Amino acid sequence: MQTKFFSLVLASAVAAAAAFTPTTASAETSTLNVPFSFAVGNKICPAGTYFIRHDPSGARLQLKSEDASKTFNWMAIPSAANGTRVVLKFDEVGGTHVLQSVQYGTLATPRLDKKLKIFDEAQTRIVTGQ
Repeated sequence: MQTKFFSLVLASAVAAAAAFTPTTASAETSTLNVPFSFAVGNKICPAGTYFIRHDPSGARLQLKSEDASKTFNWMAIPSAANGTRVVLKFDEVGGTHVLQSVQYGTLATPRLDKKLKIFDEAQTRIVTGQ
């Protein structure tokens, strides 16, 4: 009798622990095709397929090339943007595209090309994802 009671208590404890175990949130990933080469900081990225990954447990955004040879990570902040759009925004100066910001839904990075001193002369190009 005592063994059955102990088994019942143990089974209840295991069931309760399983019910309250947090599930790990999986990262959300979007694919973008960038039709031109571009710079991120002092690195040049070729035209091609890139993945934007958002960690839903925080505000981290990751940009990764299809072959994983280029990977960048940023902390994003809430933005005024609505919806679920995924956007890479570039400044174009003298024929060179420089990544300006990354938007993932309502999160966006701060301006990434702050060292670029000629904002007024730059033209902006936008690449959206799915």
